[in-house]
Amino acid sequence: MNADWGALFFTADGRLARTPFLIGAAVLIVLGAIYEAVAGVTLHWLTGWFVYPALIYGGACVLSKRLHDRGKSGWWAAVILFALVAVWQPPLNPADVLLTVLLLWATVELGVMPGEQGTNRYGANPLRTVAA
Repeated sequence: MNADWGALFFTADGRLARTPFLIGAAVLIVLGAIYEAVAGVTLHWLTGWFVYPALIYGGACVLSKRLHDRGKSGWWAAVILFALVAVWQPPLNPADVLLTVLLLWATVELGVMPGEQGTNRYGANPLRTVAA
């Protein structure tokens, strides 16, 4: 895997295969979890204004590229990120349960299913580009 970390987390153009998507998503989730565990209340309040937007932006970029690989609009990343933020804490009401189902769908759709074969409207197949 040719890792271009800047493109992975800071651009939403193009397509992204499953493996780099899973690595990018894991990095962002682990960073968010570590920040939640380490930051005290005061530090959380002072730095959260910078940390959370950066994590959400990186997540939107990674999700958008993977959605593009599946032939879907990157705007679906907003729905997925909303659901993730809403259920980051344990689910508390029926809406959280529905959002959890949406996250399970996104996990299967983006983490398990292969991308579209060949070129689609978002670019060339990332697996063929690597193999060439």
